Amino acid sequence: MSQSARIDSYNLFGETAELADVLHVETIRARSELHDWELRPHRHARLHQLLVLISGDGAADLDGNRHSLPPPCLINVPRGAVHGFRFGSGTCGWVITLTSDLLDQNLTPGEGVRAPLDLPAVLPLPKGMQDLAERLFHEYRAKAFGRAQMLRGLALSLTALAARAVAAGQDTGVQSQGSTLYARFEALVERDFRLRRPLAEYADELAVSPTHLNRIAHQATGQPASALVNARVLREARRLLIYTNLTAAQIAYELGFNDPAHFSRVFAKGTGMPPRKFRQQLAGSG
Repeated sequence: MSQSARIDSYNLFGETAELADVLHVETIRARSELHDWELRPHRHARLHQLLVLISGDGAADLDGNRHSLPPPCLINVPRGAVHGFRFGSGTCGWVITLTSDLLDQNLTPGEGVRAPLDLPAVLPLPKGMQDLAERLFHEYRAKAFGRAQMLRGLALSLTALAARAVAAGQDTGVQSQGSTLYARFEALVERDFRLRRPLAEYADELAVSPTHLNRIAHQATGQPASALVNARVLREARRLLIYTNLTAAQIAYELGFNDPAHFSRVFAKGTGMPPRKFRQQLAGSG
């Protein structure tokens, strides 16, 4: 599977608008058929995808590693991982797309589940995952009472099963993305993103130059280090807008902004809409 020099970053494939819901579920056929069953290599900066393939065949390119797709199988695609697919005509299964907001809400640091999910992988389908994926698909489409709670619960079960499968398969060649330095940078960002630290301070703590840190970040994600810091702030802002009743001004101060108007401009630049409209859109989507 060839890969162009430029790797596009999307939300859902081919789309740049914010994902209005906390997750999205569709059949593999629904999107692949539109592209003659081939999706060229691309990446998602803020989305995690689980593909549950139950029949058919194909091949996947995950961070430059080619994998065959013997059914039934699970494909784990972390945010930032470059991935492309070629499916056999008529391949059946589901594509489950989870926002970083949902993962941040559900996966508590220290529980050990997040680390396996950050590894791109193709694995035999775990027992019970097909039934969970099918239930999630029908719940997503039904829009019944309690839908959001059902979706979050089913998604948490799916991610736990996926993490268990990836962790069990690490000895069979699953490869981690990024370097040790990048992992240390991610840990610092997670610790300090509310402090609005300049990039030079992160570089100093890691004993590298800002230029080198940017190079490492770009190799791992296709983005400069400063964009990753800003993305973490935006992820937390979206999470607080989704899951709390804090006002936009309160969220701004929570995230280290001295001026709520500045926060609103940063949020609108990163997501395409100001905080108030983002929350209204979520309310309108149910």
